[in-house]
Amino acid sequence: MKILLLEDDRLLNNAITDYLGKTGHLVESYRDGLEALEKIQQGSFDLLVLDINVPGLDGLTLLEKLHEAKIQTPAIYISALIDIEEISRAYALGCYDYLKKPFHLRELTLRINKIMQTHTIDQKHFRLSKNYSFDTATCTLFFQNETQTVSNRQLQILELLAHNRNRTVTYDMFREYVYNDMEIDNATIIAEINRLRKTLKEDFITNIRAVGYVVKRPE
Repeated sequence: MKILLLEDDRLLNNAITDYLGKTGHLVESYRDGLEALEKIQQGSFDLLVLDINVPGLDGLTLLEKLHEAKIQTPAIYISALIDIEEISRAYALGCYDYLKKPFHLRELTLRINKIMQTHTIDQKHFRLSKNYSFDTATCTLFFQNETQTVSNRQLQILELLAHNRNRTVTYDMFREYVYNDMEIDNATIIAEINRLRKTLKEDFITNIRAVGYVVKRPE
């Protein structure tokens, strides 16, 4: 998922960003609430991880402003606050979970995984490798958050692979999704994917002999 993190403690911010990145998520981190609000309004995220007491704009007011703007992005709050009124306000605003500091980083990933399993989240961003990610909402390939240009057909190939990470995409699936059920032989599909792989700076597309291709979810 593409996650926006709002945490003003520099060390904790860096630790969470690094940890979530290693577990396969794409993370953009901020330490100021106003900067985070502006970024959310400019682009789309699958999940927000928000501290409450941060400079610029507190995490609770940030979520209020997002709701006013009809931006309904799932949120997890992380905070040292234990005031029941603040916690109640967080849930009233529609947060999915509340994690009290200090916490183990693995606990945060467990909460995120639980949300993905129990709530309907329209995930739009997928990490394909250490440096590559794919935004299915805009059909855009990114390398280290910079847009990469490939052909429209290659974008369709990547989109199909992104939606099926850790699952083999068969040649028939490529024919149906990328070629609209045209009578294309396997050799044509192989040639197109080979051209794509030559343009990539990382080779994350694995051939499954005589079956198709797979992109494994980054560790």
